[in-house]
Amino acid sequence: MTLVTNEPFAARRAAPAGKHVLLGRALLAFATVAFLAVLALQSLDVMGVATLGFQSWRPLLYVYLIWAVVFGISQVMIRGEAGERAAFVLPAVLFTVAMVIFPTIFGLYIAFTDWNLSAVAGRHFNGLDNLRTLLADTYFWNALLNMVYYVLAVLVQYAIAFGLALLLNAEIKARKFFRVAFLLPLMLSPVAVSWMIGKSLMEYRFGPAATLARYLGWDNPAFFSTPWLARLSIMAMDAWVSIPFIMILLLAGLQALPAEIKEAARVDGATGWQSFKEITFPLMLPVSMTALILRIIFELKLADIVINVTAGGPGGATDTVSSFIFREYRDRSNVGYGTMLAEVYLVIIVVFVALILKSASRWMQKTN
Repeated sequence: MTLVTNEPFAARRAAPAGKHVLLGRALLAFATVAFLAVLALQSLDVMGVATLGFQSWRPLLYVYLIWAVVFGISQVMIRGEAGERAAFVLPAVLFTVAMVIFPTIFGLYIAFTDWNLSAVAGRHFNGLDNLRTLLADTYFWNALLNMVYYVLAVLVQYAIAFGLALLLNAEIKARKFFRVAFLLPLMLSPVAVSWMIGKSLMEYRFGPAATLARYLGWDNPAFFSTPWLARLSIMAMDAWVSIPFIMILLLAGLQALPAEIKEAARVDGATGWQSFKEITFPLMLPVSMTALILRIIFELKLADIVINVTAGGPGGATDTVSSFIFREYRDRSNVGYGTMLAEVYLVIIVVFVALILKSASRWMQKTN
């Protein structure tokens, strides 16, 4: 007796019918042409080449949503089961395109325009004028130099955080209490910290820190009047907020280390420093590099404490690139030049972080 088996159900789903493939491709082509047409018309209206009456980017958004739905359906019709799997990832990809890629490209267009919100002329294309202004802007380069100091301060934050993580990982009394206490600054907003510490505790007339400094013999305890002191004060406030973040990552790494290795080193007669130098620190390198890179990325966006406490002063000594861009938008209403600053700074950050990741990877390979 011969059994006749049909084609497996999964295989039939994986191979869509020819008419479904053709229909899916036709739907995708029609939706893509419509989307590109609206995009072209919207771009011409924005650039002032043609007046089509578009008040905002809302028509393009509607067409984009329709195209996204059609794209998902067409993928299922064309690719079958593979298209269904791709449909689960599609919303995240399309959201990234809409919220990250498109604003970046549109910002690049704005960067090459002269657009001041307080000017009657409105927005118009000015070529490379904003880039030339940036290259000659001493305030921007000063803020970029300050970022070097702030990034280097991350190494000090890392050293302090490592010491605290080692302390909280040891068998000490009230360890749980200290863990919660050291994490409190991380739970606060940097804006709240800037007002509590920068505007209250360190206020040079009535602040407790200034009063204590006068009691100790400092005649004029103005923490934000001297460039180097103001920069150190900002670094101290930023460190107070950020060290718990590094500490908690390092503490998690320390708790994941195998206890047998430490016991073996102790049996072999290794001192505390030798055990840390030869065992703990090398094993903690992956966690340390992750914590440092994340902290550097956050540091490159430092703005809120500076804006609230010093507004970049005195004389730009505490300015960061982000706070400088913020003032360019808020105080001068210079959208075109501010966007050029933001785009250039984005390129600098991407290149810098890529170099750090590459260097860290090579160093980790050598140490291993």
